[in-house]
Amino acid sequence: MGSFVLPMGWWVLVCVLWFGCIGDVKAGETVEGIVFVDGKTPIAKTDEDFICATLDWWPPEKCDYGTCSWGHASLLNLDLKNSVFLNAVKAFSPLKIRLGGTLQDKVIYQTEDKPEPCIPFAKNSSQMFGFTGGCLPLVRWDELNSFFNQSGALVIFGLNALKGKAIQPNNTATGPWDSSNAASLIRYTVKRGYNIYAWELGNELSGTGIGVGIDVNTYASDTIVLHDLIYDIYKEVNAKPQIIAPGGFFDPGWFQQFLAKTVGSLNVITHHIYNLGPGSDEHLIDRILNPTVLDNGGDVFRNLHNVIRTSANSATAWVGEAGGAYNSGRNGVTNAFVFSFWYLDQLGLASTYDTKTYCRQTLIGGNYGLLNTTTFAPNPDYYRLSNTGYFLLTVFPFALLLHKFPLRVIDITAMFKASLGSFPEVRPKCSSVAPVNGKKCFVNQLFRESNAPCIRSLRKAISRRHPTSHKHRWEHDCPCPKVDFNRSLTSLRKHRHHRHRSTATPLHNKQVSGKVREEYHLTPTDGNIQSRTVLLNGKALTVDSSGLIPVLEPVRVNSSEPIRVAPYSVVFVHMPNAAVPACR
Repeated sequence: MGSFVLPMGWWVLVCVLWFGCIGDVKAGETVEGIVFVDGKTPIAKTDEDFICATLDWWPPEKCDYGTCSWGHASLLNLDLKNSVFLNAVKAFSPLKIRLGGTLQDKVIYQTEDKPEPCIPFAKNSSQMFGFTGGCLPLVRWDELNSFFNQSGALVIFGLNALKGKAIQPNNTATGPWDSSNAASLIRYTVKRGYNIYAWELGNELSGTGIGVGIDVNTYASDTIVLHDLIYDIYKEVNAKPQIIAPGGFFDPGWFQQFLAKTVGSLNVITHHIYNLGPGSDEHLIDRILNPTVLDNGGDVFRNLHNVIRTSANSATAWVGEAGGAYNSGRNGVTNAFVFSFWYLDQLGLASTYDTKTYCRQTLIGGNYGLLNTTTFAPNPDYYRLSNTGYFLLTVFPFALLLHKFPLRVIDITAMFKASLGSFPEVRPKCSSVAPVNGKKCFVNQLFRESNAPCIRSLRKAISRRHPTSHKHRWEHDCPCPKVDFNRSLTSLRKHRHHRHRSTATPLHNKQVSGKVREEYHLTPTDGNIQSRTVLLNGKALTVDSSGLIPVLEPVRVNSSEPIRVAPYSVVFVHMPNAAVPACR
């Protein structure tokens, strides 16, 4: 693929929502804002490889609400020789990939001493999760590891935690974990020299669980068994894999007890996030664009952070799986441009509360993949993660922008003034990427009303006002923004011929005045936020005929100029000459 060299310096990410022609600010009126960065001390830090994505077990017969969206995206049938797929993963160098999901606790592993044929998953509505058990053939495990080695991925493998357990009428699983089958797979993996970053025990079995649950005492005992097993099998290996659990939904009391009972045996405590509700919700876009809904997503991160902070356990927090809308997401929403406003907000919230890694559901598969299930072409969120070298390249693009370096999170104060008066002072967060010799930082920003901006971090909303409706396209009397990438942002009003300046958000920093900055403006095709094609500085990002991911080229702007942002857009700003002590 085309190379993307990330220069050193300071990064800012700006996300903008514009909820139609409502509110008190007149269309076309310029609203100026000032962003103050408290860059003295970081408040949190992520892993160097913060970005993660999942690969699942679902077969093609997995359907939700009459739609079958998984195709051949299963770990058992995914085309590992597809050049686009390989290039997409290699672009992250490395990308953490979590292998697991709902069916992982129904998988057995073929072994060398028992090479009988593996029986695949089969649809059966009378079985838990609607499928019979399945099997991972050793030849497929070899193929997967060959791909991971070639792509440079860091692999997290989810083990079957229900092996040997009895499912009771009250949907609890009792009895000790039978680790023999897992041990055979792990020994084979070490024997073949395959690098596994982490082994995770179970999927959504904590608390009451999804389908079935395991009580905290039993789960803690099983985790200790896994820890001892790993340290025995890897005794001749210097670099030991991480021990991860429970990969479930956050339950304060359960998680607190689990941490207390696994001191010394657990490296990472993982939780899952589907806070937007079901993919069948026809109002899913409204929820994504509702700052109150986005704000509420911070409660889990905050509460888990407090549980860990007061625990004697040294385990750190990961989001092990996050698809936003459960049951495979929603086509045209969770795989479209609009989903980035939820995704980037989540990344910011997570990083603010010291989450070390965030795994997106999915890399490919369902309606929430970073890659198109059929063509493997990047969906919008990929690019959001690739531009900053930290974790924001829209589906693949957004993720590409943000993945490379650890983030240090610092405070930001944003204030806006308009003719109608003053917006209240707000305090979003800024996460900065800090490689050895450089700094990167980003801010998430939403336009909530017509020409009235509200800065928010990827983590914290700034204003509580929320419009009752919005248009998914700019039409009628709403200004249709047009970005002139020769350094001016204008908007055109439909059915009128005069041109006027759009909302602008200036960033003031004495240390960058007179210098040149780099900007990456990401917008949806034709202003349609349900588009799956992203424009970078006005040019569509598409994979070429050779399967190469496009090179991300910035526009260069004099740093004394304000940062001008179009409605419903994402902007990455790189300031190579800014000095932020917290990012050193």
